[in-house]
Amino acid sequence: MRKQISLFVFMLGLILTSCGDQPIFEKVYSFDGMTWEQNVKPEYNVEVVDINQEYDFTLSLRTTTDYKYNNLWIFMKTESPDGASAREPFEIMITNPDGSWIGNKTGTVVETPLYFKSRKLPLAGKYKFTLEQGITESEIDEVLDLGFRVEKAKK
Repeated sequence: MRKQISLFVFMLGLILTSCGDQPIFEKVYSFDGMTWEQNVKPEYNVEVVDINQEYDFTLSLRTTTDYKYNNLWIFMKTESPDGASAREPFEIMITNPDGSWIGNKTGTVVETPLYFKSRKLPLAGKYKFTLEQGITESEIDEVLDLGFRVEKAKK
């Protein structure tokens, strides 16, 4: 039943966003058994052609309402076309201090976006973004999927 709800919400999102500008990249990584294990590191390979263009990056975390934390720390490793890499920590806030959801709740699914500042990428070519969960436990339960979207910055 949860997989059907997840598929419905994902398809609805695709339909609603298909009417506007198309992103240059969009991919969703689904976690087996709704569990993000520490050794699982989703990768997103983005081809950048126009280095004069600013890009908006959005990470979308989808959990169930049974997710037991109010946030999630992640590390994002970015590898540029020339092989240089950087690793940065980010916090995704999932609930407010009063326990209410920050993201959009539909039934038992909560989608929480993390928006990154618009930026230009210095080199044309393939960038690889690798995401790691950054908590001390070996796995996080009630995590459905992690989407990564890159689009031309809105002026």
